[in-house]
Amino acid sequence: MKLILDPASSMRSFYFDKKDPRVLFGDIREDETHLLTNGQTIKIKPDEVMDFRSIPYPDESFQAVVFDPPHMLRLSEKSWMRKKYGVLDSENWRDDLTKGFAECFRVLKTNGALVFKWNEVSIPLKEVLALTPPSTSQFLDTLRVRGWVLIGYCS
Repeated sequence: MKLILDPASSMRSFYFDKKDPRVLFGDIREDETHLLTNGQTIKIKPDEVMDFRSIPYPDESFQAVVFDPPHMLRLSEKSWMRKKYGVLDSENWRDDLTKGFAECFRVLKTNGALVFKWNEVSIPLKEVLALTPPSTSQFLDTLRVRGWVLIGYCS
């Protein structure tokens, strides 16, 4: 079992080592290659196809979870941002992110760390963090720097 789960890894832009053996790279998209208008070719090929709203692993499976979900609401089918990072459903984004947070915490081991990355271009971080599980006793420490949030988990 890998130590770290990234259930919405997209093109793995979060990582210097895009083949880091400690990380299980997941994404809802199976295998996509796109040629962008600037000539850049991007490839999305997760180790495992998964939906962050329903992670197929038992409770407390990972030491760390990196949660970098799509953060844009309205993008055209041809948008390079959509091709690179995906898009949130404008009707159900609150429910989707609530389920995503619940699943990330469920598979995170006690005393593990959830690294959450967010861009406030469509939705303020405050609104998103309000979707985290209601039991605030699980948050040991929260550090916010430019949309990056590190959340320690303890039972």
